[in-house]
Amino acid sequence: MKIAILPGDGIGTEIMAEAVKVLQALDLKFEMESALVGGAAYDAHGHPLPEGTLALAKAADAILFGAVGDWKYDKLERQFRPEQAILGLRKHLGLFANFRPAICYEQLTQASSLKPELVAGLDILIIRELTGDIYFGQPRGRRIAVDGHFPGADEAFDTMRYSKPEIERIAHVAFQAARRRGKKVTSVDKANVLETFQFWKDVVTEVHAQYPDVQLEHMYVDNAAMQLVKAPKSFDVVVTGNMFGDILSDEAAMLTGSIGMLPSASLDKNNKGLYEPSHGSAPDIAGKGVANPLATILSAAMMLRFSLNQPQAADRIESAVKAVLSAGLRTGDIWSEGTRKVGTREMGDAVVAAITGKTITKS
Repeated sequence: MKIAILPGDGIGTEIMAEAVKVLQALDLKFEMESALVGGAAYDAHGHPLPEGTLALAKAADAILFGAVGDWKYDKLERQFRPEQAILGLRKHLGLFANFRPAICYEQLTQASSLKPELVAGLDILIIRELTGDIYFGQPRGRRIAVDGHFPGADEAFDTMRYSKPEIERIAHVAFQAARRRGKKVTSVDKANVLETFQFWKDVVTEVHAQYPDVQLEHMYVDNAAMQLVKAPKSFDVVVTGNMFGDILSDEAAMLTGSIGMLPSASLDKNNKGLYEPSHGSAPDIAGKGVANPLATILSAAMMLRFSLNQPQAADRIESAVKAVLSAGLRTGDIWSEGTRKVGTREMGDAVVAAITGKTITKS
């Protein structure tokens, strides 16, 4: 099992170190090879996704990714910005299905921004289409307007675009996932305004005919955003496009207590995947040792389950995380009165201790 380790920028190196430590505690035979990506790669090689890093990602069975980005790169031309690395990996590896589970652990109901009774037992799976939509649609750019409200003025434009095969394959992923869960899919669109999402709605409805055992509901994205904070447990599997999924999954993260708890998987048609925490590089806290590594550690568990066919090892990591939370250990983002605040390394050490059967120092 070969894993490409791509720590990236900011807190990426800190949280990745803890995830690697947890993987090593499992006593499985991994070959792990690291490479630069994002801003760190640009500084060293002049590009956020160097050929060597891309070659490693292609050769690996799975990729564990930290985070990329820093404010100091914001003035670079777009193709050289750190974020282009993750977009490039998705494109080159055909990673079209993004799984973002939003689970509120029993121990963290008080950390959620919602009332405990609204989030206790929460378990949502957001499935985001990753390779289409406005993020990749062409044409895009800037120009002088020749018509419209302000002819002769500068304007910028992006194209929202989906093909039928793109929608069909993500719909199949969602319905198949729902069959393993609560057998309900909510397809989120903006069909009342956007032609692209009327098409999305029509195609998802066609695919649903092959899954009569799964309930399908359609919901406009603005209503979905409201329902996520009003009645989050009414959702099971949510499937939506690239931009809407980007926004809604971050909103759902706060239901769990912190985006620092939210792992994710981006999969191709053969379940090879890139696994990363849903949060960013957080350059404001980089190097301080306070970042929450649990999203990255839980992403490693997803990697074991989906791409490396090691479900028991994934269970061990997830059980260890629950044990650490039950022991009252918290990084600053999920800390509350009566629990013990710990740093990045101590949280990782505690997960390792739980995996190896050692005593966790409680609060």
